[in-house]
Order: sequence, then C-alpha cells, then structure tokens
Amino acid sequence: MDVRRILLAPDSFKGSLSAPEVCEAMARGVADVLPDVPVRSLPVSDGGEGMLDVVLGVVGGKRIASRVRGPVSGMEVDAAWGMAGDGETAIIEMARAAGLLLVAPPLRDPKVTTTHGVGDLILRALEHGARRVFMGIGGSATNDGGRGMAEALGVRFLGASGTPLPAGSPYLAGLTRIDMSHLDRRIGRLPITVACDVQNPFVGPLGASAVYGPQKGASSEDVYVLDRALSRLRDVILTSLGIDLQSVPGSGAAGGLGGGLVAFCGAALKRGIDVVLDLYQFDRILEPTDLVITGEGRLDAQTAAGKAVEGVARRARIHGVPVIAVVGQCVGERELYVGPDGLDDVAALVDVAGSVEEAMTEARRLIAGRTADLLRRRLEAGQALSGNRISST
Repeated sequence: MDVRRILLAPDSFKGSLSAPEVCEAMARGVADVLPDVPVRSLPVSDGGEGMLDVVLGVVGGKRIASRVRGPVSGMEVDAAWGMAGDGETAIIEMARAAGLLLVAPPLRDPKVTTTHGVGDLILRALEHGARRVFMGIGGSATNDGGRGMAEALGVRFLGASGTPLPAGSPYLAGLTRIDMSHLDRRIGRLPITVACDVQNPFVGPLGASAVYGPQKGASSEDVYVLDRALSRLRDVILTSLGIDLQSVPGSGAAGGLGGGLVAFCGAALKRGIDVVLDLYQFDRILEPTDLVITGEGRLDAQTAAGKAVEGVARRARIHGVPVIAVVGQCVGERELYVGPDGLDDVAALVDVAGSVEEAMTEARRLIAGRTADLLRRRLEAGQALSGNRISST
C-alpha cells in the first residue's frame, strides 16, 4: 500500500479536549495501525471555543489577557485574546468574554446574559493598536442581538420616553430608537471579520432564540419573549440604519451577535471553518495527502451549516481526498453523514464508551482507539486509504 501522508484536521471536543489535544490522540491511533506513515496535524476551528489558540498557531503572535465584563451582571473575567504577528490584527474569541462555559448551569438565562465583554475586548484591541479584528463567535451564553457589545462601544438603545432601556434582552421589545452618535469613532475604521459556525437568520423558527435559546437555559415561554425582542431590534435596525438583518446568513449566530456586529460595526460574516482553512492554505496542503481524519464533539443537524467536519470534508472532496471522522456523538443515522457528498466513514466515542460522560472523561484514549478502528476497518475491506468511498457499518 502506497500511503504518502495522513492529515489530521479536527476541531476541539467541547468540554473535553482542545483541537491540538485531539490531534495528539488521533496520531496515537494512526501509529498503532500505520506506524511508518507520516502524519501532519492541523488543528482547526469553525469560530467556536479554541479558535484563539488555533489561529495564533497559524499566524503567530501573542496572547493578551484583559479584565472585562462577563456574561452575568456584576461578573468580571480575565479574557484572553490575541495580537497576530503583524502587530495589527486582533484575534477575539467571544466565548472568552460571553461564553456559555463561563456561566454555572443554575445561572444560565439568556434573558439577562450580555455581550458587554465582547465590546470591551474590541476596545482593548484598539488600545493596543489593532487596525483590524478577526472574531470567532461560537459558544455564546447570550441572546441580546449584540446589544451589550454595542453599548460598550457607545451605542444607546432608547425607549418611547427617549431614555435608555433597562438591562435585559426582553426590554428590546420596547425599543424605539438607536442612537449611534456616541459610537466610538474608531469603529468606523476597523474592519471586523467574523467567523460563524452557523448560518441561522436573526429571528423566526430557525433564528437565534428558537434554535439556540434552549441550549442557554431558555424555556419555551422565554423563546417567545426573546424572539419578539430581537424582532423589534431587527425592525428598528432596518428603519434606522437601513440594514435588513433577516437577509444576512449567520446574523442569528451567538444569540444575534452576528447581526449586531454587522449593524453596529459594519462587520463581514464568513464561514469560520473556511476562514481558518484559508489561513492554513489548506488546498495546497491536501495535494500530497492520501487521507484526512477530522472530528469534533458532535455531529447533528447543524453540521452541514458550516461546522468544522463539513468544511474539511467539502474541501477534501474537491481534491478527491477521502475523509474519515472521529466524533464524540452522532445524532441520527450515520447515513446522514456518510456518502458521496459527505464523509467516507465515521466512528463515535459514545458507541464504545456507553455514555456521553464517559466519552468526555476518557476522550484521549477513546479517540486513539476509534481512529485505529476506522483505519483497520478500511484496510480489512481491502481498500487502499486513497481508494473508493466506503460506507459505515
């Protein structure tokens, strides 16, 4: 069998292992089956947790920690962000300031969590001389449409009496005017590229509140209240700023922060995985590659919307390179992910772990084992690693 190189390109397994740690575990699995085959590791991110470390690993630079407001009132966090090696590009991971993992489960309530800290990080970046920003917005605890972020930058959200609205996302339902006159003037000269891992609209059945609100602690009644509030924000943005957020794919990302960044900062939303793969010059790296192994914590209905596994597989298919995946969990039948337009094979940790909890705590060992399982399965089928597609068993 002529195998020149295997490429490892996984995302992090949220709450368990970082993307570089997943690469290490996969490499052990490859070594168990094909010890003489060269392996290259490219940890990736679609804009969620871990993006900062991945991007800094590609472009170089330094980590900086800044004290900013957290997602819960009265909370402060030391949020890490990065300045790239060019000394001009700030790298911000919104989850470091307003992420779900910063909020204890009993306190998770998207009616009150805020993106203020994200605005604080933008200001810190400006203070350090940033001339452009690259921001990942996955893993949020918020559903405020970017209101907190915008307020940190000087935007005012006013009610019928002309006074600022009280804190809390539901109060956006009473919004009558957005005052941009105090927006930090530097924002207009600061290009912001936003890495999104989803393409959801701002409001509606597939919008920020309905799809992601429950994951952040929202009840069915809360979802109605939040969607109504963001609908009002959308309407006022349209009439006041002339921007139709509902037509912007990804505007519902991070509880509407994607849309808020577009409306208040002139940001450009892009598929996060594609941005990261372009930084790597991924298509060139694929040329001498016979097999790609990717992975992330969960495959589900959102995978095709711009998650890491989908992005890696899509790029590899263009070059005719087969792709297999090790994931924490597959939601639904494997046929949803394996086939001519998807992966060549997939293995989930929970299928051998017995529970999600065990899969998370034993992730290193299980990822190595499942990587080896996939390689053996392909070899036992009598196929070269660069051969025809196979289906999962």
